[in-house]
Amino acid sequence: MADAFVSGTPGAQSGDDGDGHHGHANQKATLKLVVGAIGIVFGDIGTSPLYAFRETFAGHHHLDMDPDHIMGVISLMFWSMMLVVTLKYVSIIMRADNKGEGGSLALLALINASTKTQRWSSGIILLGVFATALFYGDSMITPAVSVLSAVEGLAVYNPAFGPAILPAAIIILLGLFWIQGLGTSKVASLFGPIMLLYFVAIATLGVISIIQTPGILYAFNPYWAFMFFVTDPLPAFLALGAVVLAVTGAEALYADMGHFGRNPIRVSWLAFVLPALMLNYMGQGALLFREGAAALQSPFYNLAPQWAQLPLVGLATMAAIIASQAVISGAFSVTQQAIQLGFMPRLRIEHTSASTAGQIYIPLINWGLMVMVILLVLVFQTSSNLTAAYGIAVTGAMFIDNLLLTVVLYRLWHWKWYYAMPLLSVFFLVDGAYLAANLTKVPDGGWFPLLVGMIIFTLLTTWARGRKLMQDRLRESAMPIPVFVASAANSAVRVPGTAVFMTSAADGVPHALLHNLKHNKVLHERVILLTVKIKDVPVVEDDGRCRLEDLGRGFFRLVLHYGFMQEPDVPAALKNVSGCGQSFKMMDTSFFLARQTLLPSSKPGMAVWREKIFAWMLRNAESAMEFFRLPTNRVVELGSQVEI
Repeated sequence: MADAFVSGTPGAQSGDDGDGHHGHANQKATLKLVVGAIGIVFGDIGTSPLYAFRETFAGHHHLDMDPDHIMGVISLMFWSMMLVVTLKYVSIIMRADNKGEGGSLALLALINASTKTQRWSSGIILLGVFATALFYGDSMITPAVSVLSAVEGLAVYNPAFGPAILPAAIIILLGLFWIQGLGTSKVASLFGPIMLLYFVAIATLGVISIIQTPGILYAFNPYWAFMFFVTDPLPAFLALGAVVLAVTGAEALYADMGHFGRNPIRVSWLAFVLPALMLNYMGQGALLFREGAAALQSPFYNLAPQWAQLPLVGLATMAAIIASQAVISGAFSVTQQAIQLGFMPRLRIEHTSASTAGQIYIPLINWGLMVMVILLVLVFQTSSNLTAAYGIAVTGAMFIDNLLLTVVLYRLWHWKWYYAMPLLSVFFLVDGAYLAANLTKVPDGGWFPLLVGMIIFTLLTTWARGRKLMQDRLRESAMPIPVFVASAANSAVRVPGTAVFMTSAADGVPHALLHNLKHNKVLHERVILLTVKIKDVPVVEDDGRCRLEDLGRGFFRLVLHYGFMQEPDVPAALKNVSGCGQSFKMMDTSFFLARQTLLPSSKPGMAVWREKIFAWMLRNAESAMEFFRLPTNRVVELGSQVEI
């Protein structure tokens, strides 16, 4: 919606009324979106100066701090931002939107809908699912490293505050996760101005430092990055593991595109965020030129005079909280998409805003993230230790984005190979080097996001596979609908009212209907066989929501279509259904649900251990009653046993 609005702005600015009022209104709206994007989208990449430059010299692969290396690192950071963020994400990948929505799952749904060959589809789905799994690892590490690195400024201001860093970070994180259930709409309105102030502050500190050592500006020349690799190839390669921290959060530009539109994100990045970040990084480099190892404890905080360091700690901590908030909200959104696309069991989803559909809260994800984040802080202790774990999730997701982009360029956009190959070669070379450099940090903490990614990948694929097997087994034993209607309509007693039988299959008689007829020996006057389908688009408009088929003798097949960003509301949809007799009244309508129990089986479906995991996920899934918003006093559940 935001993207469509912004794309129409130039025409609107010309003014249809001749007085320019309409254009000014759209300019104000666009400016509001730009400020909002700065507050939400750039929190992660905006807090990278807290630790990224420091880690290249003081991290797990120490780098000698001499002028050539300082210039080489700054040059690498600048050209990484230009190639990875500006060219790859802002200029190219953001064009691959699914009806305005972005992110790995949105891109996966777009590709899957356009790619009919099974040889392509299965591999693409696995890639998209693994990128999603890595995102959860990233969403655990980002709050821990951002808040810790911000609070560590207390020790820079006064070493006596050192023992208070861990308790302060934990208290802040506990508070952050606690407020999620309250809704963030009011707090989010402050995000933009706070991040604006933060970026202005870090840019100002960078400019003050650059003025004292203007020679650092030569680092814009790619010569310094090139010579870094020529003169010290191994140290330069290892340094990439820390340099990539400067572009963490780049994927958020794409994932959050649906909230703000591509134009506001592009404008805010090119005109404001990128210059502010580079000014700060160059300021840190200039500081190391002047003060050397004395400033290496935290080049970010040492840019400020001592009287300004404590306010800077407060401002950086708020920026870290905003960065964490963005990634937590992202985890909620990704989880909702995964549920709708069939990769996760139903979970309880709460809406925290009556006006904004995207503001949701998922308690299980929130508290699970909180436990993992607190454990990370307690185990790793410092932001420097955490950065070893940070890069792998980010570089892994970026590399997978390259593979998905390859499919987009060739299969969706039909680029000629001589246009696509040079571009893709650059992206694979850059992201492959980043990923390889980060893999050297696996023993130092890089194992964590890989472990989390593999566990979540296993859960997602197990659920998707088990769900398909279960549907196949139920379909095998299902009775054809015409046969059932012809036989049951004459033999069963009909009672007043409407019965809605929920079924995941679009054909065959639902097991709940068979069980109801077998045990109760009655049928309602009107019987609705209802299937909810999630399409490969973010939003399905109301006029395309319902598809109704009259099966005769009071039986109807109703299919409700929703997008993967929407939450199904069956009673609300039924109010708009016509063509099957009188309108639906909830007090005259009963909803029949089937609850399956899995039995151990020797059938060649899944390994036994995966069957047990699937059974556990099935038992703990939210009931269909709550997920589809069915009235609690109108639901009947009938159990059945299934072997997969």
